[in-house]
Amino acid sequence: MKNLVRSMIALVAALGSLGFAMEATAQDAKAGEKKAAMCIGCHGIPDYKASFPEVYRVPMIAGQNAKYIVSALTQYKKGDRKHPTMRGIAASLSDQDMADLAAFYSTEAKSEPVTAAPADVPANVAELLKKGNCASCHGANFNTPIDPSYPKLAGQHGDYLYVALREYQTDKNALVGRNNAIMMGMARPFTHAEAKVLANYFATLPGELKTVPQSRFR
Repeated sequence: MKNLVRSMIALVAALGSLGFAMEATAQDAKAGEKKAAMCIGCHGIPDYKASFPEVYRVPMIAGQNAKYIVSALTQYKKGDRKHPTMRGIAASLSDQDMADLAAFYSTEAKSEPVTAAPADVPANVAELLKKGNCASCHGANFNTPIDPSYPKLAGQHGDYLYVALREYQTDKNALVGRNNAIMMGMARPFTHAEAKVLANYFATLPGELKTVPQSRFR
C-alpha cells in the first residue's frame, strides 16, 4: 500500500511538472523585486502576524521554491486556496508577475543549502511522519521536495504550518480551506493536537527559509 501511495505521488508530481514545463513563463528576479511592494508589508517584516482565520505568523517565503510560489499564487487566484487578502492580491497578478515574484523570493534568502536528514527524531513525531508519509513528497530533510512545486517545510513558522494543515482539513467553507487532493488526504487523519506536534517539529529543523526585512518606502 505504501509503495502504491509513493507511486501515485510520483505520477502526480511528474504530470504537474510536465504541465508546468509546457506553460512556464520566463522569470526575472530584478523585475520581481520591483513588483514586491504589495508583498513586503507582510512578508518583509520578521514575525509579522496575520489575524485570519486566526493569529499566526505569515510564512517565510524568501528561499522557498520558485515553482511552489507560482503554484500557491495561482491557487489563490483560482480560489483553490481561500484567503480574502491573498485572493485579492493574487487576482491582480499576471502569469508574468507571478513568475517574476517567485524568481525574486526564491533567490532572496541566499541561504546555505541544507542537505542532512534530521537526527534523533522523537518517537511520537516519527510515528506521525510515517502516518502522513510526509517525506515522500517533502524529502527526508524537509528541505528538498521531490518536485519544486511542493514547499520546503524545514524551519518554517510552526503556527503557520499548523493553520495550513487545518485548512487542508476544512471543507465546505467559503472563506477558509485549501483544495489539494494529495494534501487533503494526508492531513485529514490527523487530530488538531497531532497537526500541531508535526508543525512545531518542522519549525525546529534547520532550513533555508528566511524573512528578509524590507522597507516599505523605496
